[in-house]
This record gives sequence, C-alpha cells and structure tokens, in this order.
Amino acid sequence: MKTRILLFMALALVLSTVAAPAADKTVYVFNWAEYMPDAVIARFEKETGIRVVYTTYESNEAMYAKIKLLSSGGGYDLVFPSTYVVNRMRREGLLAPIDRDRLANFKFLDPKLLDKSYDPGNRYSIPYQWGTTAIGVNSKLVDPATVTSWKDLWRPEFRGKVMLSNDLRETFALALRDLGYSGNTTDVAQIEQAYNHLLTLLPNVRVFSTDSQKQVLLSLEATIGMIWNGEAYMAAQENPDIKYIFPKEGPLIWLDSMVIPKHAANRDHALAFIDFILRPEISKMISEEVGYASPNLEAITLMDPAVRNNPTVYPPAEILAKGEFQLDVGEAILVYEKYWEKLKSGQ
Repeated sequence: MKTRILLFMALALVLSTVAAPAADKTVYVFNWAEYMPDAVIARFEKETGIRVVYTTYESNEAMYAKIKLLSSGGGYDLVFPSTYVVNRMRREGLLAPIDRDRLANFKFLDPKLLDKSYDPGNRYSIPYQWGTTAIGVNSKLVDPATVTSWKDLWRPEFRGKVMLSNDLRETFALALRDLGYSGNTTDVAQIEQAYNHLLTLLPNVRVFSTDSQKQVLLSLEATIGMIWNGEAYMAAQENPDIKYIFPKEGPLIWLDSMVIPKHAANRDHALAFIDFILRPEISKMISEEVGYASPNLEAITLMDPAVRNNPTVYPPAEILAKGEFQLDVGEAILVYEKYWEKLKSGQ
C-alpha cells in the first residue's frame, strides 16, 4: 500500500510539472547598437536572476517592420523607438500600456521630456536617452573651423569621404534643413526637392551608417559626416582628433523611449528592466559610457563633471534653440520611404 501511495505521489508531481512549467526568467530586448553598456545588463541579471537576450537593429524602420511582423504574438519584450515611431506604433495598437505604478524610479525623469504629443501621459513609453545629430570630422584631415553648415557636406573636396545616417528621417531632415524647410515637413513637393538635393550629394557619400558611426570615422572610411552625439563622444574617447560640430542651421534633436510590444510574453520582466534603467546610478552609468543625454535629473547630478559639462553630450541652450525636434509625419512617411528607396538605389 505504501509503495502504491508513493507511486501516485510521484506521478502527481510529474504531471504538475508538465502542466505548470516554471516561469520564463528571460526578457527579450531589441535596441539600437552600442546603446547600452554590457555592465548594466550583467548587473540586472545578477540582481534579479532574469536573463537578458539582447538583439540590435540599425534603424527605426527596420525595428518597426520586425515588430509589425511579430504583432500576432511572440518576439520582443522591450524595444527602444524614437518619438515619431512611438506615435506610429501607439496609433496602430502595437504597444501595451505601461503600469507606471510599478516604476518606483519614474519620479526622477525630467518633466520637460514627459507628456508629449507622441504619447500623452506617457501611457505607452518611458524616456531612455535623448541626443542630437550633427557633423563629425577627423580634425587631422578636416579643419573644424572650416565646417559651419550642413551645406559643407556638398563641398567638392569631400568627394567619396562623407558619411550619412542610414536613417531616412534624419538624412532627409539634413537636406530639408539645408533648403530652409522643416525636417518634419509633410509637403510632398518639399520632400521631393530634398530628394533631388540629396541626389547631388551622392558623389560625396562614402557610406550610410547607423550601426557604428564612430568606427567609420575612426577607421578613416569617411572623414566627415552626420553622426549622433554619443557616437562622436565615444569616438573622441578613442581618438581626440574626432570633433563634433553643430551646424549653424542647428542640430537634429531626438529622444528614444522604452516601450513594451502588445504581445510581449514577459511584461513583468520588461517592467523590472525599465525601472532598473530608471534608477539614477544606472542611468548615470549608461550616459557616461555611451555619451547620450539622460532624461533622469537625479542621474545628471551624480555624473562626472567631464560628462555633465561636455557640450557634445549636453549642448548649451542656445544650440538646442536652433535645432528641431523630430516629430511624427503621419502618412507622409510613405512619401519619405518612396524617395529613400530611390536614393539608396542611386536613382
């Protein structure tokens, strides 16, 4: 009898294990390349026991297409789109609401970067990092004093030496700003004019890059070009000859946020990772290594003055006043995409 009871108990244990498997202690993260220190991931894994599977993308459009493809289920738990893509994903029902009550560190965020038109009330997105796009040069080969405008990228001496962003909105914004238009225009004629303007720049273009812009300048594949401030900051740590220049038209300004896709399987772990990132000492770690500006006010007070006072990371107000913040362009994005494909194919 005792043996029979033990057999039944063992069978029940096996069945319960099959019927109720252990919770998946994994969070699947989809982020830009070179945008989060390995030490941050390692510390989160050690503190929480949650494994981070980290994958990267090189443009908002590539990320959006992947999330759209996986919208019926599965895929990623945490993604880092720019503002205009947050708006698009929110409108298309691709995002899950974020339970702010579970984010103890939300209180440290700068109110000036919250409750924006792309996500009123921050129901679906939490700021991660913000920054600028301007001009990077190797000062051994290009005198920084001679570069003052986006228009300088068209100079004949830079034939085959220019890097452009592999991001359609940023590259078109460069041309639009040089033509005197808004980088957020929805005017089809202006977008077409920008496309034609960019065609005249193609002989100077060596590479379109977002994967590792700093490496393009460090390797001398290009000597001048569009670059994100964090990439310029990291490049200058390796080679002080790399300089970051704000064009007189002003920089392009953007903000990337953390969002949870609607069908994320591990939302609790995604929320835990978001709150971990919002912890001031962690936000400080991120900004100091990658060179982008933190939206975390408390983190800024903790930073090394060499980072906090570095204009590449935190531009002065007069520079930001000349810049333009990237906004959603609605259905006009289809026009941009059409001309982007033509541009990349050299048509």
